[in-house]
Amino acid sequence: MLFTDEDTPKISAPTWSIQAAHWRDYSQLCMLERACFRSEDIWPFWDLLGILALPGFVRLKAVIKESMVGFIGGEREASRRRGWVTTLGVMPEYRRQGIGLALLDECEKQLAMPIIRLSVRASNQGAVRLYEHAGYILVDHWKKYYAGGEDALVFEKSR
Repeated sequence: MLFTDEDTPKISAPTWSIQAAHWRDYSQLCMLERACFRSEDIWPFWDLLGILALPGFVRLKAVIKESMVGFIGGEREASRRRGWVTTLGVMPEYRRQGIGLALLDECEKQLAMPIIRLSVRASNQGAVRLYEHAGYILVDHWKKYYAGGEDALVFEKSR
């Protein structure tokens, strides 16, 4: 079968951008947390403020028309030469558009560590597929880690 230019789907540039997040993003991050996570998994005030304001963290947001549609946080564990992705969320209506993968990739670059780890609820199969697609492998299983007693899967990527 032959295709012409008219038959080829037009792929538009992303309508989102990845930017550094700051303490001024607190209210939008709170909204994102409520939309993305179970109520028992939403980070408390001081944790959110800390990841947005304290030195040493990687904090990135995906933005569409000045609205945060995704967020990732990471920190370096220098003594072990590894980084941790501490949180990643994308608003439900913007999932499966490459935003989570782009945030993850940029966070890995900014962490600049040879090993990156993260944990995820065992039932969160969408996130598990994302991490596996990004090259992460399962390295540990933490029993009853999350509120409600659910296990965590620990993934790792070597860079």
